[in-house]
Amino acid sequence: MTGVTVIIADDDPYVRDYLSDALGRADGVEVAGVAADGAEAVDLVIRTRPDVVLMDVRMPGVDGIAATRELVGLDSPPAVILMTALDTDEALLGGLAAGARGYTIKTAPVAAIVESLRAAASGTDVLSPEATRRLVALAGGPKPVASPLLDDLGDREREVLRLIGDGASNAAIARTLYLAESTVKGHVSRLMTKLDCQNRTQLAVLAQQLG
Repeated sequence: MTGVTVIIADDDPYVRDYLSDALGRADGVEVAGVAADGAEAVDLVIRTRPDVVLMDVRMPGVDGIAATRELVGLDSPPAVILMTALDTDEALLGGLAAGARGYTIKTAPVAAIVESLRAAASGTDVLSPEATRRLVALAGGPKPVASPLLDDLGDREREVLRLIGDGASNAAIARTLYLAESTVKGHVSRLMTKLDCQNRTQLAVLAQQLG
């Protein structure tokens, strides 16, 4: 994927302006519009058909979670990445249940947000390391996992699983392990099969539980 179009939805005009300017300067990212609430975001999506919506969780009127539910019901819906100033249980669980592709905090570096946009647009679940750790905590913290579960994993698969648990995207894993991104995608797919996980989020939680 060479380019990603994004809509930014946030009720804070300072945040909208900052993200619009910062993301608009990033290579391969086009800001298709900005919205001050969830209803405006849905309208913009219908009119502009972006790849990704960067959606604030808490907004007046239609909030980010309600807007996400509406967006995922559209034909060819965009990926939604929810963002908030604080990593909260309500935002994390509610957003994922609503169908968000990912979750990040507003204080994340712009480069990390850009990478998340690209990953979400390509169909990859995106969770910040903070969000992954919160999921583990909500699940009751690290749990001992029977060693036979890992016996079928090769050394490279274990490395990929560890990095997924750290919240790394496929692109970041590829850079860290000096692999092609397509090779990383293959590892992730095989890990989901071997570990009986339905998505990347489940893989990340399992990796955190394994320590």
